[in-house]
Amino acid sequence: MNIADAAPTRANLMTGAEYRESLRRYRPVVYVDGRRVESVADEPALQPGVNALAYTYDFARDPAMAPIALATQSRRHRVVNRMLHVNDAAGDLLNKLEAVRVLCQETGCAQRYLAHDALNGIAQAVAHIDDARGSTELRARFEAYLADVQERDLSLGIAMTDAKGDRSKRPHEQGNPDTYVHVVDRTAKGIVLSGTKAIVTGAPYMHELLVMPGRNMGREDADFAVCCALPIDAPGVTIVSRPAGRPGEKLEHGDALFSRKYGQATAVVLFDRVLVPWERVFFDAEWEHSHVLTYSYATHHRHSCIAARAGFGDLLIGAAALMCEANGLDPGSKSNLREPMVELIKIVEGFYACGVAASVYATQDPHTGSFMPDPVFSNIGKLLLATQIYDMHRLAHEVSGGLIVALPGPDEDHNPATAAKLSEVLRANPDVPYDKRIEVARFMEDLTASYQGGWYSLISLHGGGSPAAMKQEIWRNYPVGNKVELVERLLERGALHQPERAITRNRQPGRCCDTGCTVPGQPVMVPLPELPSKGPRGDR
Repeated sequence: MNIADAAPTRANLMTGAEYRESLRRYRPVVYVDGRRVESVADEPALQPGVNALAYTYDFARDPAMAPIALATQSRRHRVVNRMLHVNDAAGDLLNKLEAVRVLCQETGCAQRYLAHDALNGIAQAVAHIDDARGSTELRARFEAYLADVQERDLSLGIAMTDAKGDRSKRPHEQGNPDTYVHVVDRTAKGIVLSGTKAIVTGAPYMHELLVMPGRNMGREDADFAVCCALPIDAPGVTIVSRPAGRPGEKLEHGDALFSRKYGQATAVVLFDRVLVPWERVFFDAEWEHSHVLTYSYATHHRHSCIAARAGFGDLLIGAAALMCEANGLDPGSKSNLREPMVELIKIVEGFYACGVAASVYATQDPHTGSFMPDPVFSNIGKLLLATQIYDMHRLAHEVSGGLIVALPGPDEDHNPATAAKLSEVLRANPDVPYDKRIEVARFMEDLTASYQGGWYSLISLHGGGSPAAMKQEIWRNYPVGNKVELVERLLERGALHQPERAITRNRQPGRCCDTGCTVPGQPVMVPLPELPSKGPRGDR
């Protein structure tokens, strides 16, 4: 029987508990709040981040979530975790989008989707390099690594953003070269790395790090154009991390209702002569191809960020509606509440729709056969969420009222001198008990008006690149030339297109064919079954 006719076999998928236990087999050098962490899996300051990653593992094993949580890697005919899948079709992008949204409805930021974005970017980069060389070496090296990661169901941290030093200078011009990760030696065993990666999401509780160049490189920057993988506890790696979420804040009384359970650590990772074996080096000194990886990863990642913030937006919409109800008001009959609620919905579904469009108009990379989301829609969606996250918070505050920051602290709920009176006078809707009203108010405070709320705003603005970077990509990829020629044709000015004419340089391929940009026969979206209201899919 042809292997393509057989049912695909499933790679090992860990449970959340197995993921936690797997972390205990690593011994990374991690510092949090100025102290050395002995066991990442058992460190209270990192528990919200570990919880979020553990949830992604249990999510992938839920049969109801399988259509979006799992994917079939066609080359190996294996079912793998979607967060470790290199896209075989435009439908993969739609299902990843939905999977990330559902994960982030539960966790705020699932974090693990960065691995998907990086693996897809690296696959494209090594294929481009191999084709330029007339070789298959790097493809084979990466595919062996990808298969190993999929079989072991690993979590991968993305070490891409360098410390950068003086931003006006290129890597080779820095007074301190360790502000960028770079190769300091090449031996028979492998390359030796030194330098600094900043803003590494979830670094302490990952299994491995993928080191990637954080910008386009020039010839003089060849030693900085490196992409490789290494275990989190590789000798010479030191992780200096922030706590994840708001662990330990009033746990017994109900403060930090969301972010004490789920959160995200970000870390600076220091490399001090770290040896990376050649079989884990995907490219080295290929400066002229560094842009392929940075562009591909950025496009994939901005597409994923759209879904992540849509999941967070779902939390705001739900909490805002509950606050309206607890306050005794119905947005359906109160236009002053209905209008901001609709505006909040419009923002969330508006940028999510860009993610859907980016998936539908995905293009197939000729070097790998994999699919990449449309860059214009990906960057517009990410730009919208980055700049409108503050509007999302404002609108949620507008309909919730000032109580979300004016409530007495949670200790007063247990103060015999004040608790009874507060529960009487601070109740609004007679159908909503006082404790339920303040629970939602504190949930909203945690999401939008706390340290964690500020964190969500800033990571939405700059995560995946600054708004300026997205605007640059939109302008670079948008077919302004077609629009110019459209108007010139209507004005009967003749065909004025010239290749050297700057304003008509960007042109758009046809989007009016029978099949669009999806390969015939490939699924575009797998519908999910209806789930109970308390299922992991929430209200989606």
